Amino acid sequence: MKLIYNFVFKLGCGYKMLSKENIYDFPKIELHCHLDGSLRANSILEESHTNDVKLTDREKYNIENLLKAPKVNESLVSYLKSFDIPIRVMQNKKSIERFTFEVYEDASKENVKYLELRFAPSLHTKMGLNQSEVIEAAISGMKNATKKYDIEGNLILCCMKNLSEKIAIETIERGRDYLNHGVVAVDLAGPEEEGFSTKFINAMSLAKKYGYKITIHAGEVASGQNILDSIKMLDADRIGHGVRLYDNIEAYEIIKNRNIMLEVCPTSNIQTNAVSSLQSHPVVSYYNDKLNLCINTDNRTVSDTTLTEEYVIASKLLNMGKDDYNKMYSNTVKSSFADNSVKEFLLRKI
Repeated sequence: MKLIYNFVFKLGCGYKMLSKENIYDFPKIELHCHLDGSLRANSILEESHTNDVKLTDREKYNIENLLKAPKVNESLVSYLKSFDIPIRVMQNKKSIERFTFEVYEDASKENVKYLELRFAPSLHTKMGLNQSEVIEAAISGMKNATKKYDIEGNLILCCMKNLSEKIAIETIERGRDYLNHGVVAVDLAGPEEEGFSTKFINAMSLAKKYGYKITIHAGEVASGQNILDSIKMLDADRIGHGVRLYDNIEAYEIIKNRNIMLEVCPTSNIQTNAVSSLQSHPVVSYYNDKLNLCINTDNRTVSDTTLTEEYVIASKLLNMGKDDYNKMYSNTVKSSFADNSVKEFLLRKI
């Protein structure tokens, strides 16, 4: 049996269309945003100087461009090169705390009310920090921001697919001390190969045992089989991207029947060549078939976007009106990893 979808771009149906001003004013939720892909260029330059991180003259003079991925990349791997400089700079507690605070600050200024920010602690241990210290610094930055601004948040700890399961287990063990005290979930991120789930069965089983929620980058640039494996082998609660869901019937039916949320990132999907154009993005069919979706930036700096901009794209692509927006907002709150008191706070916003 072959899945056939009707990819319809509904720009012509403008009677429901939301304006950018409408969307900017609406309360927003973001569940898929990478810390190291969302840093301010000036802050990177300041931190590089303060912490004696050597940047070449080319890097200093072209920092804005180097932090942004091209509009279209050859692959996800080439897109990920934009993370090199941020990771080099984020190697001490003060910089991690600062950058985390600033991402929440930037999000709050466009009326984001809740942000689940993700990062890989193992990538920030190159200058002596251990993973616990990295996590503590990020929690501190987040809490400072949530005290100052009208925004709530939690952290998701990424385990890298291109690193060993042993390192993933270390991340899970170190994060356990902060579970439900700033940390809520683990993720598998990085370059996507076919069949990656088999490498991390023990790690994700341990995470589930400890009480972590699990979201997995799957079906972004590889097959829908990776989505199925992430659900059946790794017990994923949500799927990051899930672009290729359409090519696996079993995965599609599970996602639909269990109401598993897909974390959709429109601009990023174009940049990584996951889809060839917005008009052909399968999110249109997923939305029309009433799958559980949320809209996200993925990386605010690397993709040169905001959540407002991503919802402008989604509004045009999906022909969303205010009621449609409110329904997606409510579904996103319910699928978030926030506790019940935060969910109630967020639902009151609409």
